Amino acid sequence: MSVLSMWRVKAAQVAPGLLISATVAAAASFLGTHYGAPVMLFALLIGMAFNFLYDDGPCRAGVDLASKFILRLGVGLLGVRIALDDLARIGVDGAMVLAGLVAATIASGFVIAPLLGRQWRFALITGGAVAICGASAALAIAAVIPPNDKTERNTLFTVMAVTALSTVAMVVYPVLFQALGFSEGQQGFLIGATIHDVAQVVGAGFSVSNAAGETATVVKLFRVAMLPVVLIVIALTLRLGPHGGAQGRIALLPWFMVLFLALVVLGSVVDLPLSAIDPVNTLSRTCLIVAIAALGIKTSLKALSTVGGGHLAVVVIETLVLLGLATLVIGMVDFV
Repeated sequence: MSVLSMWRVKAAQVAPGLLISATVAAAASFLGTHYGAPVMLFALLIGMAFNFLYDDGPCRAGVDLASKFILRLGVGLLGVRIALDDLARIGVDGAMVLAGLVAATIASGFVIAPLLGRQWRFALITGGAVAICGASAALAIAAVIPPNDKTERNTLFTVMAVTALSTVAMVVYPVLFQALGFSEGQQGFLIGATIHDVAQVVGAGFSVSNAAGETATVVKLFRVAMLPVVLIVIALTLRLGPHGGAQGRIALLPWFMVLFLALVVLGSVVDLPLSAIDPVNTLSRTCLIVAIAALGIKTSLKALSTVGGGHLAVVVIETLVLLGLATLVIGMVDFV
């Protein structure tokens, strides 16, 4: 069989699953735009309604491809959003505070999760999602840790939880921070430092003022920029740590992390026009929505319902830990 024939056979195998994942993603995007609701959440819920296609049909190969390769591609392309010049506006004090908040939030997961009977994988996925950038971080961390039979279910639950909490925070946090007497600059910093997903950060920040919105966006981009750092730390820890046979399967720098870093460097040394950035940013978001749809298709609602209240409690407590720590240390940040 020729190489071309092999590719045709492979394409025929993955086409049904890719098509259903893309269709669910398109429907979710339409509904999210039409109703102003989180697209990721729609993609998850609609995807789960089509779980029967994954269990009984020709869609398995394509759905698996979407939930793995396309997911990693979307995470890698996130790097186009970030330029080092923008991050430099935060300053040394702001950078140290944000790095400390990320580390403390992830660490809190390893304290909270065992108390509620949850394992280290769930602590890491939820802690990273809350600390860094919501759904994108949950997906990226799940892609580099050694999986078990609960990894996909826990990742899906985390995406749903942080998306829902981000939507609530987008409404509640600006009111809360104003009631606490913080300045517009401080409110922008706190919004960018505590809300999980980028879209909700932008919405909440600009609801305060243009200046607060710009500050919130830059702070949030710094948290996103922490993602490859955290992934490298995770990869190194797993290689050197006690998790046995998984060590040899963890790459030091997975290809999507290399892509992420390369785009950050490119955007920092070359003044890329918006006409170049916007299509890549759109492609990244599209890949992530398709991947989320595929993960939804792979997960049955019955299986997701077995996670229990402890899962939600872990995410909520981590969110409150991040909020509490950020409000305590806001006075240490000079630029706001």
